[in-house]
Amino acid sequence: MPQLGLPAFYDSLLYLMLHWVVLATSWNILSGYSGYFSFGHGAFFGAGIYTSANLMSRYDWPFLWTLPAAALVAMVLGVALGAIVFRVKGVRGELFALLTLAITFVIGTIVVNTPLDGGNGVSLAAVAVPKIGPTASSTFYLLALAAAVATLLIAWGIQVSKFGAGLFAIHDDEEAAEVLGVPTYRYKLMALAVSCGLAGVAGGIHALFLSYVTAGEVFTITVPLTVVLMSVLGGTRHWAGPAIGAVAITGLLYSFTAADHAVAGKALIGAILIAAILFMPDGILERVRRLWRRAPGAGTGVAPAPAAAVLAPPAVASAAPQGEVLLRVKGLSKSFKGVLALSGVDVEVRRGEILGLLGPNGSGKSTFINVVSGHYTPTSGHIEFEGRSLNGLPAHRIAGSGIARTYQIPRPFAHLSVLQNVAIATMFGGAVRDPLDAQRQAMRWLEFTGLEAKRDARPEDLNLHQRKFLELARALASRPRLVLLDEVLCGLTPGEIDDAVALIRRIREQGSTIVFVEHVMRAVMALTDRIVVFNHGELLAEGAARDVMQRPEVMSAYLGKVAHA
Repeated sequence: MPQLGLPAFYDSLLYLMLHWVVLATSWNILSGYSGYFSFGHGAFFGAGIYTSANLMSRYDWPFLWTLPAAALVAMVLGVALGAIVFRVKGVRGELFALLTLAITFVIGTIVVNTPLDGGNGVSLAAVAVPKIGPTASSTFYLLALAAAVATLLIAWGIQVSKFGAGLFAIHDDEEAAEVLGVPTYRYKLMALAVSCGLAGVAGGIHALFLSYVTAGEVFTITVPLTVVLMSVLGGTRHWAGPAIGAVAITGLLYSFTAADHAVAGKALIGAILIAAILFMPDGILERVRRLWRRAPGAGTGVAPAPAAAVLAPPAVASAAPQGEVLLRVKGLSKSFKGVLALSGVDVEVRRGEILGLLGPNGSGKSTFINVVSGHYTPTSGHIEFEGRSLNGLPAHRIAGSGIARTYQIPRPFAHLSVLQNVAIATMFGGAVRDPLDAQRQAMRWLEFTGLEAKRDARPEDLNLHQRKFLELARALASRPRLVLLDEVLCGLTPGEIDDAVALIRRIREQGSTIVFVEHVMRAVMALTDRIVVFNHGELLAEGAARDVMQRPEVMSAYLGKVAHA
């Protein structure tokens, strides 16, 4: 472009387009990918502006040297904020958005009341623009082009990586992602650091472009609102979506400004955004992708699994002789605001068995599953798996140690396909680094559970039976040595129950030990080697199913009275 000799206006227009591409795409790495909607992007952008401006004006740093410093300062601010905020589970959704908005004005107030600004702004009129292009305007265009290309490459690289898969899982269901093995806290912090660093670089370039920097114009709601609108218009679940939105909005604004119809341009953009939200809620790019997938001959892009996969899914190796204690729980208690859900429970699970966990509603069965899987932290007691203590470990570490679970009410990742849902478990619980390899292995488990025909469907397109089997496939994909099944038969028809019972037998044959929470007694009798009965959070009885279910105390717990012959 600089070689075409066009007027400086076109260089500046292209600079601004690319500038917004960087800001919108960097915002999307955290907020679009992980779902943590941030209004604080202006704070990190402003931190980059003031870092570069002060280093150039006060300390005579060369302009290009200030850009890494701008990125570092913005990144440090973001990580410091995230290290605190991400540990508070209640700060999500609207609370996170409002908190980040407040940070923008807090940092702006600090800057304007310190020598960083002093209330008078920072002038960069005496700072020379580096000779990168033939003119100053072309130099800014080339700098923005380099930053935009780098930002888009980073966003693409994250989306197609294991890191990106984890962020998308966090977006849909953070708790389920953690239990599947995604290190949610670390991934959120990493995404925030990358997002802030890129915003800092954009701010450093923009400081010299503006030539005169004031806090009142930098730390405003304009930047976060604009990047949100651009990302939503283009599509937040794809690396190129925000760039498309940024180019469209910037081009429209300046086309109307050049024609002296600036107000009409803003009104048109508002109308376009309303139409996009109503008719294209996932953005322009996602709508185009859906139309492309419907076109004849459009492929899925997923390599098919080998034909032998149906008969030979990835085996789950048993590392020790059957019959030894695999999971030992001693004195396990869990209370919720004074309500004791588990009270001093002792349970042993032996390698290779199917242990039934029974009890009336509210007896603590699901709480036991939640505590062992790391979904809840125990109030007291000790959990030992394969001789190693699980106490104090986060859920993703427990998943990585070889424990997987299903949920009583299926919790698939709603915006991911069936195949992607299972691949998440393969990547994290199964420690498969390559996403394509993870998808190939996930396809085998879909065939194992009979869901191969639904691999490209969304969970919302599945019936309850299929969603239950998706839960099973996702649990098995991590190759666990212990599988915790929480009422997988609930809501199924008799025929579907028979299919599930056969599948559970095949799971045991693959080498997994199973803890089986269930109310369907014929399935319990057919599957379990032993059962454990809970009542009011306490261990009531254990032993062979037929013997235990005939004990008076067990019948009393289920029926409310002791049955007499």
